[in-house]
Amino acid sequence: MSIGRLHSVICESISMSPPSTASTDASARSDWQTIRTLLPYLWPTGDLKSRSRVVLAMLCMLIAKFAVIYVPILFGEAIDSLPGLAEAGPMAALPLGLILAYGGARVASLAFGELRDAIFASVGQSAIRAIALETFRHLHQLSLRFHLERQTGGLTRFIERGTKAIDTLLRFTLFAILPTIIEIVLVFALLWSLLDIWFALVTITTVVLYITYTILVTSWRIRLRRRMNEADQRANSRAVDSLLNYETVKYFGNEEHEAQRFDVSLRRYEKAAVANGQSLGLLNVGQSFVVSGGLTIIMIMAASGIADGSMSVGDFVMVNTYLIQLYQPLGFFGFAYREIKQALVDMERMFDLRRVTPEVEDKPGASALVVSGGAVEFENVEFGYDPRRPILGGVSFTVPPGKTVAVVGPSGAGKSTISRLLFRFYDVKGGRVLIDGQDIRDVQQASVRAALGIVPQDTVLFNDTITYNIDYGHPGSTQAEIENAARLARIHDFIAATPDGYETMVGERGLKLSGGEKQRVAIARTILKDPPILLFDEATSALDTETEQAIQQNLRELAQGKTALVIAHRLSTVVDADEILVLEAGVIVERGRHRELVARGGVYAAMWARQQEDPDADA
Repeated sequence: MSIGRLHSVICESISMSPPSTASTDASARSDWQTIRTLLPYLWPTGDLKSRSRVVLAMLCMLIAKFAVIYVPILFGEAIDSLPGLAEAGPMAALPLGLILAYGGARVASLAFGELRDAIFASVGQSAIRAIALETFRHLHQLSLRFHLERQTGGLTRFIERGTKAIDTLLRFTLFAILPTIIEIVLVFALLWSLLDIWFALVTITTVVLYITYTILVTSWRIRLRRRMNEADQRANSRAVDSLLNYETVKYFGNEEHEAQRFDVSLRRYEKAAVANGQSLGLLNVGQSFVVSGGLTIIMIMAASGIADGSMSVGDFVMVNTYLIQLYQPLGFFGFAYREIKQALVDMERMFDLRRVTPEVEDKPGASALVVSGGAVEFENVEFGYDPRRPILGGVSFTVPPGKTVAVVGPSGAGKSTISRLLFRFYDVKGGRVLIDGQDIRDVQQASVRAALGIVPQDTVLFNDTITYNIDYGHPGSTQAEIENAARLARIHDFIAATPDGYETMVGERGLKLSGGEKQRVAIARTILKDPPILLFDEATSALDTETEQAIQQNLRELAQGKTALVIAHRLSTVVDADEILVLEAGVIVERGRHRELVARGGVYAAMWARQQEDPDADA
C-alpha cells in the first residue's frame, strides 16, 4: 500500500454519501421540523461573521477526520518496516518519517477537533441566546388567559430544557454524529480499495445493524423518557405552586398534605426513571453484542489473510486499528443518538410554546395611541371569558379628561374585567373601548399601556430591591427621581429607616413588606411612570381602615389633574368621585354622584347602608 494510493482513494470517497431512506414516521417529520426551526439561527441571514465561523468549523472537522484516517495506515506501514529493521542490524535507519507522520496525524486530529469546537462555540451560544430571548418575549406577548391556565414552573422548565437541548443537539449532531458518518464512509472506501470488498461489507453490515438496533430500542426508550419528563414537570410545578403559597399552607397547617401530594408526583417519576434505567441496560448489552460480533469476524478474516500470505502483519494491525478507531465513536453514537432524540423532544416543547398564537395582537401597520386629554369611553361593551357565560352585557360609560369615575358592585359583577379590557389583556366581544376617541384595538398595545397607570389590589413586587421596584415604573430613572416618587407616596421615611435603605430586598412577591408598604411602593412606581390615565383596582380593599385612609389620601393626590377610573369594594373610598357606576350582573343599573344615589334609595343606597353597619360587607 502507498500514501499516494491512499490519497487518491480518499479524494474519490469525498463524493460518496451514506445511504438514506425516506421515513414517513410522524415523529421523524416532527424532528425534522424542529431541526429546520433551529437551522436559521446557525446560519443567520446577513451575519457574515457567524457564517464564516460555521464554514471554518466544518473545514476543521474535515481536516481532523482526514488526519484520523491516515493514522492506521501510517501505523501499519511502521509495523511492516520493523522486521526488516531488525535484520539490518543496529546501523539501520529508523523509519523516522513514518513515526513522525504517525504522531503528527494523531496531534492534528485532536488539534483541529478542538479548534473546530472553539470556532463554533460563539455561533452555538449566540443561537441559544437568540432562541431563549425570542421565546421569553413571545411568552410575554401571549394572552393573560394563557398564563392563567398554565403553571409558571412548567413554562420555565420548558425554556430551561429547551435551551440546554440546543447545546446538546449541536454538540452531538455536528461534532459527533456527522464526523462519525464521514469516518464510516471513508473507512468503507479504504477497506474496499486497499484490502477486500468483504472487509468493507462486514464493516458496513456491523455498522448498519448497530445503528438499526440503537434506533429501534431508543425509539422505545424515548416514550419512557417522555413519561419520566412529564412526571418530573408535574412534580416541579407542584413544588413551585406549594412554595409560592407558603403562607396559605401554614395558615391551614397543611404541610403534610402538601408533602403527600408532592410524593405522589415523585413516585410517578421514580417508577418512570426505573423503567428508563432498565431499558438503558438492554440497549447497552445489545450494542456490545453487535460490535463484538463484527470485530471478531473481521479479526478472523485478517488472521486468515496473514496465514495465506495475502496480508501482512501491518495490514492486520491497520484493520484492527481502523475497527477500534471506528467502533469508539460508534459506541458513542448510541449515547449521542439518545441525547439527540431527547434534545429534539425538549426543543419541540419549547418551540410549541412559540407556536401558540397570541389572543390579542396589533393590527398590521397599527399606529401609536395619541393621548390629548385622556378621555376613556366604554361603548356598549360586551364580553365573556367563556362564550357560555357572559360577564359584561352592553356596558357604556365615559370618564372625561381629568375626572374620576368609580365602578362599584358585588363580587362577580364584572368590575375587574373592565380594567383588563382597558389594558387590552382581552379584546371585547362587542362594542368598543376608546381612549380620546381611538379604538384601542386599532392602535399599538404598548402605546395603550404606556398611557395607563395602575395601583392594583394585590401589589406583586419583584424579588429585588426597593429601588428596582420603584424604578420599574420608568426604567432608567435617576436615584433622585426615585426618591422623589417615594416621598410623594409617603414611603421615603420608612425606606430611609431600614438598614439597607433603597437597596433593601423585598422578598419574593414583596413578602417582606406589609400590605400598606407594598401599596405605597406601587403608588411610587406609578408616580414615576406619570401616565395621563390612572386605574385603581380595589387598591385599598385588603388594608386595615387606618392604612386605607392614609393610602386613599395618596391616591387622591396622585389622581389630581388626571383621568381616573376607580374600581372599589368599600364605598367610603369613592364618595368624592365625579360619577359612580353601579354594576350588577354585568350591567350598569345605576349611575350618579354619591349623594344622588343615596337619596335615590336604590341598589347603591342599599349597599351603602350595609357597609355603614359592616364596613367589610360585600358591596
